[in-house]
Amino acid sequence: LEEAAFQLQQIFRIDISIALNILGIESMRAGHCRVGYTCFKLAADRGYSKAQFNVGLCYEHGRGTEKDLEKAALYYCHAASSCHPMAQYRYGRYLLQHSPGQHWDSQHRALALLEQAAVAGVTEAQAYLGVFYMRGQRPQEKRGLKYLLLAANSGDAQSRYHVGVCYEQGLGVQQNLAEALRHYREAAAAGHRQAQERLR
Repeated sequence: LEEAAFQLQQIFRIDISIALNILGIESMRAGHCRVGYTCFKLAADRGYSKAQFNVGLCYEHGRGTEKDLEKAALYYCHAASSCHPMAQYRYGRYLLQHSPGQHWDSQHRALALLEQAAVAGVTEAQAYLGVFYMRGQRPQEKRGLKYLLLAANSGDAQSRYHVGVCYEQGLGVQQNLAEALRHYREAAAAGHRQAQERLR
């Protein structure tokens, strides 16, 4: 009986968090940002990862509360620890961009989070990693190309353009101008200006 009561408590707690998060989303859509933030915060404080991510967004963009990147990172961190893919991407990106002195352990953790998000299908994480590995202090071109291709195949025109550059210049792959042209055409058809210029 005690176990059943505990289970009911857990379900009730989760249901309230889900309801508060939905209410927060609807409030944001209606332009009531302060109410939306408050709903997200209540659900986030109950440990609901989707609401924690939404609180992070509120702090990052200053919607319903003051803009505060450190608080945004804190909530992304909480959501990322519950395997929320977009939170993993945003927190990983934050660690890479704001870690003092780019400590190795911080960079290692950031890359691990970004790779988890990329594997989960977050196109932004795939594109970010692709560029990161191509342009890093020690470029890992094959690894970068792998992530650029994932993002390009998810419809990211910028990554498709970068894949074209890789084939044109032989970065991480054997140089192949016909293949470069194909990727530039696809990116250009999606409205990518640099690809259109490259084709000319």
